[in-house]
Amino acid sequence: MDKRELGTGGPQVAPIGLGCMGMSWGYAESRRDDHTSIEVIRRALDAGVDLLDTAAVYGDGHNERLVGRAITGRRDEVVVATKGGLVVDDLATKRMHRDGRPETLRRQVEDSLTHLGVDRLDLYYPHRVDPDVPIEESWGALAALVAEGKVDRLGLSEVSIAQAEAAHAIHPVSAIQSELSLWTRDPLGDPATDASGDGAAGAGTDAGGDLLAWTRDHGVAFVPFAPLGRGYLTGTLTADGFEDGDFRATNPRFAADAFDRNQAITDEVARIATAHDATPAQVSLAWLLRLSGNIIPIPGTRSGTHLTENLAATELQLTEDERLRLDRLPAAHGSRY
Repeated sequence: MDKRELGTGGPQVAPIGLGCMGMSWGYAESRRDDHTSIEVIRRALDAGVDLLDTAAVYGDGHNERLVGRAITGRRDEVVVATKGGLVVDDLATKRMHRDGRPETLRRQVEDSLTHLGVDRLDLYYPHRVDPDVPIEESWGALAALVAEGKVDRLGLSEVSIAQAEAAHAIHPVSAIQSELSLWTRDPLGDPATDASGDGAAGAGTDAGGDLLAWTRDHGVAFVPFAPLGRGYLTGTLTADGFEDGDFRATNPRFAADAFDRNQAITDEVARIATAHDATPAQVSLAWLLRLSGNIIPIPGTRSGTHLTENLAATELQLTEDERLRLDRLPAAHGSRY
């Protein structure tokens, strides 16, 4: 696979990374299996994937420990990105709150180093901006951890252009992570896309700015999470198919009415996939990869088969007409959170 730069002067990584959240958090609990997840991570490394994304909040440290086990003996092969700034209040209900205080971020960085079993975090994001703490304080504290050698590079997650500018003026932003897919195009400044919602894990972006263009202009990597619409764009989900513990069961965009109204999106993706003897997931990722050369999506999976399918998207060439059809897809119904 060709490589993409993880921010100006940053490491060269494969164009598709691996999001590890679902191995510990958010989705169907009955299908979680640490042994299988570790095998999938190692299979990804074997295939050339070298960006793994985790966070302290995913399973309250479980996901970081899982990734740490998977990369044992292979540390030099991989860039590990993790996140802090969210605190779990109740693991069963996934209730959490934002905490961007310098002392909290420092403690969480130390915890992440321990969970992962590493002596340096390659890329560290505040998971969300804490509205009660000036970004200059949070970002300044993280910059100090870079100076101490505990963190190599810093990123931001779900931010506005103004927030990115404020942070970048203090210490270089290497990557911005935000949801971007065929059914979430807010970072493109698309006025037709739906508002993001709020809450502790909700977005911090504001409408009306092309965040992707900002990253491109400033030498910052753009790392889309949920590039397959949390599974919706694969065309394999049903509105009543979510078990207890799967956050999509109560997510507005997966409610029955919104689910059905969004079918027009998956139908068009499926038609293009059929023309290429490809999967809808491959079409969705191919569209993303060709939006900009600084995009590095991190689709998550617990399946070795789906991992292989996702990586094959780097070889899929969409026609100009197909790209235009995808660009013109309607906005999704239902808020993201």
